[in-house]
Amino acid sequence: MIAVPARYRALFLLSASPRDDMSAVLDNPRPRINHSMLLQHIGRPVCFVGRVEKVSPNGKTFTVADGESRTVTVELNEPHDGELNGVVEVVGMVSNKGVLMATTYSMLQEAKGVPFDLELYNEAVKIIRDFPQHYPFHVAASG
Repeated sequence: MIAVPARYRALFLLSASPRDDMSAVLDNPRPRINHSMLLQHIGRPVCFVGRVEKVSPNGKTFTVADGESRTVTVELNEPHDGELNGVVEVVGMVSNKGVLMATTYSMLQEAKGVPFDLELYNEAVKIIRDFPQHYPFHVAASG
């Protein structure tokens, strides 16, 4: 694999085929982020977990709230045709406008009577960011 400097990565992604984009997102490690980290990851694959707030009438976009109740817009390649609610994990690329362009997404099953604790999840994401030497899951940007 060729290392592409960060300043040229967006140009490379624009010229790549959709399968290349999907492969780049799914085949490589991706950091878990919350809303406050979104703009630091423009043009990079990420994983975002949040609670579905609103689904557009056409099914092409939806908004999710993270553990701090801050919302992110998720854009889909194809309209979602079923029910979309609860907690979702979205894997995709962050656009220049801070929109998460979903490659895949999964609704997480919540145990009956035990809701997913997004605030606790958000704290874990912050710890991973603050102590990368102990959690080497983050991908360093080349530049």
